[in-house]
Amino acid sequence: MNHTMEETSESVALTELMQAIGLVLRRVRTVAAGHGLSMSESMTLGRLERAGPATTAELARAESVKPQSMGATIAALEEMQLVERRPDPSDGRRIIVTVTAKGIELRRQASADKHAWLAARLAELTPEQRRTLFAAGRILRQVVSQ
Repeated sequence: MNHTMEETSESVALTELMQAIGLVLRRVRTVAAGHGLSMSESMTLGRLERAGPATTAELARAESVKPQSMGATIAALEEMQLVERRPDPSDGRRIIVTVTAKGIELRRQASADKHAWLAARLAELTPEQRRTLFAAGRILRQVVSQ
């Protein structure tokens, strides 16, 4: 009987954890939405900024989405002049997507706004609570990287 209560308690805790993560993500997305970027667009810009130019297929694989979905994301970013497509200098048959200066600036501003929002919320916590959250972040990264 005790084993079942522990399983139920863990199940409730898992549900609460997933809900809390979802709420944080929604709030962060709301802050970022003021810049006119979807989460997919922001993630793609971030990847291009960090990893450098890539093909649409490479971006789709890296973000675990279908190439058609990534193509639509790239088209939207290109329309906003946040990325540009160019022939690959080493293979003119391939098209490489590159983030523009405007894309870098918009992404950095959106990121700064998200960080400011989260920092303000965390400032309301005790130092011990902040340390616990930061440790949880490292653990969550470990969980998703396996």
